[in-house]
Amino acid sequence: MSLRMWCGLLAGTLCLRLVLGWYLPVSPDEAYYWVWAHAPAAGYLDHPPMVALWIRAGCALFGDGGAGIRWIGTMASMFAIPFLAQAIRDFHAPFPEPSARGDDGGVIRGVALLQATLAMGVNAVVMTPDTPLLFFITVMLWAVGRLMATGHARWWLVCGAALGLAFDSKYTAVLPGAGIVAWLLLHGAGRAWLRRPAPWLGGIVALAAVSPVIWWNATHHWASLLRQGGRVGDWHAGRALGFLGELVGGQVGLATPGIFVMFIVGMMLVVRNARRVPAQGVLLWMMLVPMVVFTMHALGDRVQANWPVIVYPLLAVAAAQVTWAGWKPAVALGGVLCALVFVQAAFEPLPLSAHTDVMLRQVGGWPALAADVDGRAMPGDFVTACDYGTASELALYLPHRTVAGMEPRWALFNLPHELRGQGLMLCNPRRVFDRRYFATVEAVGSLRRHGRIRDAETLDLYRVRMADPVPPDQPPGIAILSRAPMTGPQASLPQDMLQAAP
Repeated sequence: MSLRMWCGLLAGTLCLRLVLGWYLPVSPDEAYYWVWAHAPAAGYLDHPPMVALWIRAGCALFGDGGAGIRWIGTMASMFAIPFLAQAIRDFHAPFPEPSARGDDGGVIRGVALLQATLAMGVNAVVMTPDTPLLFFITVMLWAVGRLMATGHARWWLVCGAALGLAFDSKYTAVLPGAGIVAWLLLHGAGRAWLRRPAPWLGGIVALAAVSPVIWWNATHHWASLLRQGGRVGDWHAGRALGFLGELVGGQVGLATPGIFVMFIVGMMLVVRNARRVPAQGVLLWMMLVPMVVFTMHALGDRVQANWPVIVYPLLAVAAAQVTWAGWKPAVALGGVLCALVFVQAAFEPLPLSAHTDVMLRQVGGWPALAADVDGRAMPGDFVTACDYGTASELALYLPHRTVAGMEPRWALFNLPHELRGQGLMLCNPRRVFDRRYFATVEAVGSLRRHGRIRDAETLDLYRVRMADPVPPDQPPGIAILSRAPMTGPQASLPQDMLQAAP
């Protein structure tokens, strides 16, 4: 297939992803990040703020919906391709043998392998912190490749900026950064750089980029860093073999089987060449540190399948030098699996249960559920839910009602925290909610969140009333995620008078 045909295929992939982003309902995590976007801060409990910044910019262009939430992430997945292509050329340029160089054939292989992974396919459509993380890690990879190919010290500054922005997307960005530090300390070519100011200046640039996130943590009892870093201390050694199996199986699934094999072979080639080729040495360390950390974590606790995707752009660069003819079937299989996932999400052709159909559980039936709740609520009622995902979905799809979240996590948000009156609360029967939030709680039935073909879940419905005054033992964490627009005589007052109105 010619380069022109590959470019046409990528353009068609971009159009398909944009259509899917517009068509598919917003998942609970995306709705949660959308709430972040409307409560600007330098940090949040779960992650740094980059995903919220991207969503806020996209919604400013295309409104509060799937298109606005996902547009920038989908475009970024394509904007990253030129950076990855140049990185492939630079990391493999030192090889004298043509088969290992980053020529157009190698560039096409590396780009196609990454784009055909299920991880990239999903993150190019569904907005998560991994979406900006993958983009900035690719830019960092490009900067390191340029540094290795040209020897120009200025690329350290670009590398530091990209690494800092990747950290502002997700904390795991520190792992390939630690790999660069390991290369500087342990590789001869790296130690030569330490006698020059450029790497140190790059580190200062990275620290400047992450300083708002560090400041937010420092002023919020280090809540986010402790939440993420606390997972390192989890330890269940008796289940280590099972956790390791889940780690490998998750990567076979997210990379897709053929591409996973290509990644492994590519890394083996990098290991072979690392001593004699400095570019391959730094690439190896950037891959090795995250892999060792995730493997060590799996000895004691479960590694979420999406955590290791941070190394996928690095593995794509490594696999670009694998000249097996089987790379094309591997890419084709990856593309087919990605297509099947999104066909299932959009049309549910396979009779999977809600327990096994992840996409059904995530995106099925939220607009209809919100409309059903709205139909059961009385004028002036607020609406809430016992988990952050459902509360965020209700806030997104019920902009004309006051929607509140009630969990301790909401106490850290820059949102109004006083809620009065009565309303409806939704809660999955498998969850237990804290009744201290309410003066009265009355079960009034249940609602079903229904996908296109089958139910995704059943939710219990309660009529609740807030205590007034607030009891001293009420737990923290009430936040108003969206407020009903004011109606009546005050609605025509100027905005400054509305703000002053009682």
